[in-house]
Amino acid sequence: MNSARISELLKTRPKTSLYWGMYVASTQEGVKPDLGVAVAKKLAKRAVDRNRLKRMIRELVWTAQASKLNKDIVVKLKKPIGRETRGRLRNKEKEILRSQISGLL
Repeated sequence: MNSARISELLKTRPKTSLYWGMYVASTQEGVKPDLGVAVAKKLAKRAVDRNRLKRMIRELVWTAQASKLNKDIVVKLKKPIGRETRGRLRNKEKEILRSQISGLL
């Protein structure tokens, strides 16, 4: 997804949860739906955690786009992760984040 399309989507009203903001817009006719993911270094300090979150988001959104959701999506992390675990993403928090993304879809 190019930066102009991401900027356009970020101007729309987001669906939100505690940690995530999801910006959705319909795709152009005959074009495959696209995905943009933003996990800032300030909010997820470790590269391992940022990559794990991005992979999780991609997996959830692609399955939703394949079955029922035919729209362009940008998902953005709003709050820092790992406050209680010294900046590390643990399984408990990962499952909470996964359920929030699923709830937004």
